[in-house]
Amino acid sequence: MKPRRWTTTGAAVASSLGVITLTGAVPAAAQDAAPAYVALGDSYSSGLGAGDYGDSGDCKRSSKAYSQQWSAANSPASFDFTACSGAVTDDVLNNQLGPVNSSTGLVSISIGGNDAGFADTMQACVLQGESVCLEKIDEAKSYISGTLPGKLDSVYNAISDKAPSAKVVVMGYPRIYKLDGECSVGISEASRAAINSAADVLNDTIAKRAADHGFTFGDVTGAFTGHEICSGDSWLHSVTFPVGESYHPTEEGQTSGYLPVLEQNA
Repeated sequence: MKPRRWTTTGAAVASSLGVITLTGAVPAAAQDAAPAYVALGDSYSSGLGAGDYGDSGDCKRSSKAYSQQWSAANSPASFDFTACSGAVTDDVLNNQLGPVNSSTGLVSISIGGNDAGFADTMQACVLQGESVCLEKIDEAKSYISGTLPGKLDSVYNAISDKAPSAKVVVMGYPRIYKLDGECSVGISEASRAAINSAADVLNDTIAKRAADHGFTFGDVTGAFTGHEICSGDSWLHSVTFPVGESYHPTEEGQTSGYLPVLEQNA
């Protein structure tokens, strides 16, 4: 995968340096400079599941997170990593937007899964059986369709207000299960299908709100196809002990699932 080459016009560079040139030549370093980058979001962006969390505490910010890898490959003018495990939309608004400003050129974010009760739904599916699982998924879908769009709008509006010129890439979520796959135990096939359906509803909602704000949606569904739980080559954890990393991308999921989608859309 080749890092994206960020280019700046000769006039813009000359203006920023306070220098007027007749040749229009641009220094190579300026041609290659990536914009200031801020990575926001929840555990899928913080890198929970990929390990190596350093001193980030409960936020579980992994050195293997897709944003960290993109920054290492592209050397942005600055990089701020405020994504935090467990974050909901209000947490982004209240705790993560500090580094976002008029000089920010790139923002990535995944958010919405925790608002919709992802963790509680998965716990119910694993521990309480199919009927409770399907009921919880219906509740989540209702929330996603009815309440989540307004929550997303608040976050997206705040990003636009603080960084009106930034490229914003809104990352989606993978389907969790390969249906008719290799799993012989665990939750029912009907529960697996319903969980995937909820992921599709969540992605569709996020994609529409992102598009309405002029943002780019980073669809990771295709990248994870063939690498879901029950695929035999999963880039997602199943149930882990302790349970925090359950149903989150592995290091390979961050590197081969999320990172290429950010590269394609940044």
